[in-house]
Amino acid sequence: MALPLLHIKNLSVDFYTDGARTSALRNIDISIRRGEIFAIVGESGSGKSVTSLSILQLLPTPPAVYRSGEILLTVADKTIDILKVPREKLQSIRGNQVAMIFQEPMSSLNPVLTCGFQVMEAIRQHNTIAQAEAKTRTIALFEKVRLPDPPAMFHRYPHQLSGGQKQRVMIAMAMSCEPSLLICDEPTTALDVTVQKNILQLIRELQVQNNMGVIFITHDLSVVAEIADRVAVMYKGRIVEQNSAKQIFNYPQHPYTKALLACRPLLHEKGERLPVVSDFMEVDGRGEIIEKLGVTGLGIGVNATQHTPIPTRTILTVENLKVYFPTKKTILGKVTAYTKAVDNVSFDVYEGETLGLVGESGCGKSTLGRAILRLIEPTSGSIHYKGLDLLHTAPKTLKSLRKDVQIIFQDPYSSLNPRMTIGDAIAEPLQVHRLCKTKKERKDKVIALLKKVNLTPEHYHRYPHELSGGQRQRIVIARALALQPSFIICDESVSALDVSVQAQVLNLLNDLKKEFGFTAIFISHDLSVVRYISDRIMVMNKGRIEEMGSSEQVYNHPKTEYTRNLITSIPKGIL
Repeated sequence: MALPLLHIKNLSVDFYTDGARTSALRNIDISIRRGEIFAIVGESGSGKSVTSLSILQLLPTPPAVYRSGEILLTVADKTIDILKVPREKLQSIRGNQVAMIFQEPMSSLNPVLTCGFQVMEAIRQHNTIAQAEAKTRTIALFEKVRLPDPPAMFHRYPHQLSGGQKQRVMIAMAMSCEPSLLICDEPTTALDVTVQKNILQLIRELQVQNNMGVIFITHDLSVVAEIADRVAVMYKGRIVEQNSAKQIFNYPQHPYTKALLACRPLLHEKGERLPVVSDFMEVDGRGEIIEKLGVTGLGIGVNATQHTPIPTRTILTVENLKVYFPTKKTILGKVTAYTKAVDNVSFDVYEGETLGLVGESGCGKSTLGRAILRLIEPTSGSIHYKGLDLLHTAPKTLKSLRKDVQIIFQDPYSSLNPRMTIGDAIAEPLQVHRLCKTKKERKDKVIALLKKVNLTPEHYHRYPHELSGGQRQRIVIARALALQPSFIICDESVSALDVSVQAQVLNLLNDLKKEFGFTAIFISHDLSVVRYISDRIMVMNKGRIEEMGSSEQVYNHPKTEYTRNLITSIPKGIL
């Protein structure tokens, strides 16, 4: 029997920080064969990325310590233990025998070097060839990964490319030396469903063409169903289940796997409460997982709420709104060309409803949301909120309006001040708008808000970096609710969250909406999430409204080809 391409045996990794030990991996045992795609799935903090970085020895030591185990790589019918390989030898393995596609292409690509130069550099690192030949190979790779106009792409910088195009450059770089093993670390996280579908197809095609072994790391089981041959499910540094993709999806054994499969919005009707991990299992004082009995089906533990009729009173009216950004100017400063981010958009939002705004990156969703709040100045058009003309409102009136209209930004980490405690961050709008008379009154209000978003008073004195992504998103929600607004814009507020944390945040938004009765615009590129949480859906494409209707109508009976493509691109996660 042929040796596996990679065999990780009994691998345990600890991190030592400030004298404390954190166990990141515990007795990991997996093998990857040439020509297969092996998926590692789990939530943030489960150990997926630590596993992949260990293979290439990219973890800093210290603080990382390899407590036990072997990482055996088969090269030219010889097996080597990567943990014992000298650093000089590692250089010939990285990128050559084992390549990696990192999660965030913008932070992985050098912003001051052209995309072509960076791929060419990777080729020349492992091959003694002339620069002209390296350039020819790079352009051929750009054609292989289906980048538009490869010769032009060679000379472009990362900021001039879309998210999907940057990811394709990363794939081209990883494939440049035809590696035996390709590691894909969350390569499609936060990408549009259409771009995600293309990237998954591309990885599968390249894997077949080169007979590579592929380790595909993700937190999304729906994506795994699209691409993987075998799957390992990780939870808190351990592999809790490992089997073929078909077995995992049709006959999950571990309660954690059942929970990940169950909490996807795609499987639930609007108004149903999404199940979360705690519905399926609990962890005792020794860290052992205990399955909750009686939870067997995907719908178990889900309580449907009554559908509330949508009021007909209009709270927001947008008419002929345009937001144009100048792209070319003459030497005298006259604008000769524009990017039409929002192009003649008109719609109404009714009191008490959630309007879903969906479309691919660059379609103008976020620009429209910011223009409504006057965070971006519109070029022309009109915006009326509760009868008030927002484009011709005095600055003092607009400032007081901020109490009533709030936004939850896409990235909670960048929208929180890293030097402010969570308590101070939530209390700041209360202080600015003088809603609480004393410091104690503000603190009591903040603690009450923390409890509302399922956090504890202990979080009051913590800083953003001390919280998980899901916890930071809850803090941003608490801050938006501090002023008790009647209108909230949620801008991609769950796009990069783990599926189980996403379920918690969506449940939270539904609960808070029921309690506070606010109106919302929910912006996302994921139509399955928008269908679940919205009353109506508005689809945007290239700055214009493609179509609009009830959530079920748009999702089940789309009128335009663009909307149909968005829906068919959603990974269904069913085998």
